[in-house]
Amino acid sequence: MCTLEKRGNLFLLTLTGDNEHRFNPDAIATILSLLGQAKSQGKRGSVLITTGHGKFFSNGFDLAWAQASGSLTGAAERLHQMVESFKPVVAALLDLPMPTIAALNGHAAAAGLMLALSHDYVFMRKDRGVLYMSEVDIGLSMPDYFAAMVRSKIGTSAARREVLLSGKKIRGEEAVALGIVDSAAHDSAEGVVEATVSLAEKLAAKKWNGDVYASIRKSLYPELCEILGLKATIFATPKL
Repeated sequence: MCTLEKRGNLFLLTLTGDNEHRFNPDAIATILSLLGQAKSQGKRGSVLITTGHGKFFSNGFDLAWAQASGSLTGAAERLHQMVESFKPVVAALLDLPMPTIAALNGHAAAAGLMLALSHDYVFMRKDRGVLYMSEVDIGLSMPDYFAAMVRSKIGTSAARREVLLSGKKIRGEEAVALGIVDSAAHDSAEGVVEATVSLAEKLAAKKWNGDVYASIRKSLYPELCEILGLKATIFATPKL
């Protein structure tokens, strides 16, 4: 389902298995627990990379689990449960005291794209994988923190329209042009991970204070952090 591996200063969080990596309550709880482990074990120079196995980075919430409730009311309640339980995952990534990089091995849709955008950097493959917000196509409203994430992380109104209002499946080169991802020059899942490891090692060499890093990150996204219940810590100005 999900594993956390420590490689020196780097943490590698991997969505395992050759499936769609859908988020149900068990998967969400596992990711949140592993992020907690990374936070507790982190030190100056730590960096988190999140990736996946197979064709999908993540295809979002487990709608089949919601529909298995047997009624429309039950399905709506289960969907709401996933939306609410995923919110702390996004908060944990925004609050994590280290740089974070998403290495998209494949498709990232709906909550899967939100997981990716919760990272500081996003790398995609050139040969495979799309970004896709499916809500407009399947008739689901947008959770408030999803919308705030898009407003915070995607810079132009035209790009936000493409993501949320077109139902478009956006490939790597276009995602770079729209300012959604940082790089899409990689021909395989291994190539994406190698590129993110290279960046992670450069960031790790900085040996920044993780708490200060997280505080600055949160200060960049005040609307999103307010919805998530996060506050930036004010540190005393060091004497020069």
